[in-house]
Amino acid sequence: FIIVVAVNSTLLSINAGDYTFYTDWAWTSLTIFSISQTLMLVVGACYYLTFTGVPGTATYYALIMTVYTWIAKGAWFSLGYPYDFIVTPVWLPSAMLLDLVYWATKKNKHSLILFGGVLVGMSLPLFNMVNLITVADPLETAFKYPRPTLPPYMTPIEPQVGKFYNSPVALGAGAGAVLSVTMAALGVKLNTWTYRWMAAWSKW
Repeated sequence: FIIVVAVNSTLLSINAGDYTFYTDWAWTSLTIFSISQTLMLVVGACYYLTFTGVPGTATYYALIMTVYTWIAKGAWFSLGYPYDFIVTPVWLPSAMLLDLVYWATKKNKHSLILFGGVLVGMSLPLFNMVNLITVADPLETAFKYPRPTLPPYMTPIEPQVGKFYNSPVALGAGAGAVLSVTMAALGVKLNTWTYRWMAAWSKW
């Protein structure tokens, strides 16, 4: 069950981190993708963390997302699609922080939601920026792998520096820290609904 949810979570965030053809919007993409990855990670990780009650489950969840993304992107890479495998492990350190909060607060759900949500929201954009620094230059890669069928908004053009006041990490971290608390709460609440669903069906 945990693998099924992690795989589906990965499918929803699998393109988050591909800046290859978003050259002109690299900073904007970093912010939006950071937020999307943060929310997808925190809701599923909190769900399974509270479901199992075992610190470390969040990291396990992120590991499944990472491996599955490597497999899916590896298939695209074999077809000639440019991809840097260093992109995907960003979920792991943030998930470790989530596990650490859950363990340090003696499995307190409210602390997990508040502290864990804020930590994941603030940390993932930072790790995402490290990714962007380590991957190949987007403009160079885009011209190296031309795609004549690309829509206009994905056509590689000269990057415009200065989007979001030169601080995509700060904006992503700020928005992520607020939104991820809500999604962490949703993940914990999903756990309650799961128990009710299980209890209802167990009567049959």
